[in-house]
Amino acid sequence: MTTKTVHLRKDTHLDASDRFALALLNVLWAALIGLWWMVLFPMISIPLALVVAVWVWLGWPVGLVAAGVSVAGLLLWQRARPEMFDRWVTRRARSRFLAWHRYRRCWVKLMRACHLSIDRGDRTFIPRLLGVEIGAATDRVRVRMLDGHCPADFENRVSQLAHAVGALHCRATITGPGTVELAFRRSDALAETVILPRVDHWTKGRGQVA
Repeated sequence: MTTKTVHLRKDTHLDASDRFALALLNVLWAALIGLWWMVLFPMISIPLALVVAVWVWLGWPVGLVAAGVSVAGLLLWQRARPEMFDRWVTRRARSRFLAWHRYRRCWVKLMRACHLSIDRGDRTFIPRLLGVEIGAATDRVRVRMLDGHCPADFENRVSQLAHAVGALHCRATITGPGTVELAFRRSDALAETVILPRVDHWTKGRGQVA
């Protein structure tokens, strides 16, 4: 499956049963997302689950103590091994949140606004988002092209894509059959200030003093 289909409905009126079903689906979807994040970050979810279990089984005083111990353990880990904590917790959480916030949550709207979707009858086909890699200065987004797309369809819309996601520049590169990589440059790494060590004097061999 390489495409996503969006059904268009002219009648947007919902009765009570439809609203209840929609609310139930939203709750289930939020629960699935929460479970997925718990699986992705067991170093956070396991202590949290233990605190909840202790709170329920032994009462809130013991639960508060368990929560304090868990928080203290995380803080100790962050202070003792900051690079490891950043690699396993902070960086992973930041990358996944930014991937969702910048691209996944508005992907359908982005493709339609940049005229990269294809309408066939009452259905709209959207290029499939294969993956997002968040970088320090450049984000890389892999996309599966639709049947009927050609590389020029993306190459000719890099300016619109960059503007739509708030990037400075976008580059489209074909990386495989029907697959394109969009590289969004969000900041200029060369513009960052580099602090050089101070040189108080030249070597005496050159006979110069700063």
